[in-house]
Amino acid sequence: MSALSAEPDLLSLQRPGPEAPKPVMLNGTEAAFGKTASDYGKHRAGFPPAFFDRLAASGLVRPGERALDIGTGTGTVARGLARLGLDVTGMDPAEPLLAEARRLSREAHLAVGYLAGKAEATGLAAGGFDLITAGQCWHWFDRPAAAAEMARLLKPGGRLIICHFDWLPLPGNVVAATEALIRTHNPDWNMGGGAGIYPRWFADLSGAGFSGLESASFDIGQPYTHEAWRGRIRASAGISASLPPQTVEAFDREHGEMLARDFPADPLIVPHRVWWVSGVKAE
Repeated sequence: MSALSAEPDLLSLQRPGPEAPKPVMLNGTEAAFGKTASDYGKHRAGFPPAFFDRLAASGLVRPGERALDIGTGTGTVARGLARLGLDVTGMDPAEPLLAEARRLSREAHLAVGYLAGKAEATGLAAGGFDLITAGQCWHWFDRPAAAAEMARLLKPGGRLIICHFDWLPLPGNVVAATEALIRTHNPDWNMGGGAGIYPRWFADLSGAGFSGLESASFDIGQPYTHEAWRGRIRASAGISASLPPQTVEAFDREHGEMLARDFPADPLIVPHRVWWVSGVKAE
């Protein structure tokens, strides 16, 4: 739906008695993404338009399909699908993120429905969706349980797409320096050093009965002002979602000083990789 209208009838999607969402954990500590909602919505760059263009061009998504965006956060993938003419519902366990998602959808004049829920037990009726997407969130789930739940929710022939939009820490670049500073303030953080490709997700899909697996990737340079990069990092799991406010403040101050000293170009061009894998539920 490209025009703003009333939210979809979400009650028609639900089963009685869904479980309350459980917290996301980071190294044994609850990662409270609700605390990051403002920075997340304002500063974190969503999946680029080229991602949605490629999904549409390859026939992986089609106008009119009923789609669920699981782990929707502030709704970046949900809004991208809505712009392509899909009927989209976003789900996330963090109500503050859903509030940001609703606000951003209204401002974009897009009709997207949002529900609180968790990927492993959504409380939604079986066989209700043509497409399910999981953007930048699969690693937070009980993956076998989530994959089984996605298979239950899809219609026969429906498609699951797991996708990522990851910064790339390259020798000497701003990402590598930022990750080193995160580890200084949060030694338990272990999510750095990634290449933006997730081969284990293939086994998750195969194990849940998906077939016709395919994947693709492309790299882009994502512009971030100094202010936006600081806000994007504050919104990350290793900072505001898992550290006390005084530590977040100290990190952010040092981060700003580092950017001004070592990476004065503003805006920064931050290398990112877009990657996805998809599979189809048996007919």
